Amino acid sequence: MSLQQPTSSNWYFDSRASNHMTSNASIITMPSPPYTSSPSHIVVGNGNLLPVTSTGVTFFPHNLRLNNVLVSPGLIKNLVSVRQFTSDNNCSVKFDPFGCSVKDLPSRREIVRCDSSGPLYPLQFPESASALLATTNPSLWHQRLGHPGHEVLSKLAQSFAIPCNNSASQTLCHAC
Repeated sequence: MSLQQPTSSNWYFDSRASNHMTSNASIITMPSPPYTSSPSHIVVGNGNLLPVTSTGVTFFPHNLRLNNVLVSPGLIKNLVSVRQFTSDNNCSVKFDPFGCSVKDLPSRREIVRCDSSGPLYPLQFPESASALLATTNPSLWHQRLGHPGHEVLSKLAQSFAIPCNNSASQTLCHAC
């Protein structure tokens, strides 16, 4: 039995997954070998074990992120652990027959609505923002902008063009 590589970089919510998972190490930032607290294998539906080769972080628009993403080359879908996602992002995910909604817990504001006509619930963002952030990370923004100053960084953060949080700012220089 052979597994196919993912046909897209789409991410899908999985309420039974205990960790975020992907087969594509190039879509994570800050890759590292699996930590001792991370699983060394992923158990899939048929009981087979897939090795975890590394872990990392993935950033999405609206300052959403996936922490501790497990990378295993044998996976065919990118999976978002609902439990880990809601904990990491202080949000809720509500499923309905037409898709799902991600809401900020403190404000109860809807962050993103993800429509679905099939059996899976994709995590989808408007194409322009998704394509932009999928190919960039905070250090690349820093290389492009240099030292843009507080006003420019604030506007970019408010427009969700760059992720701005404590862990993202650790990859920038002290002046930024």
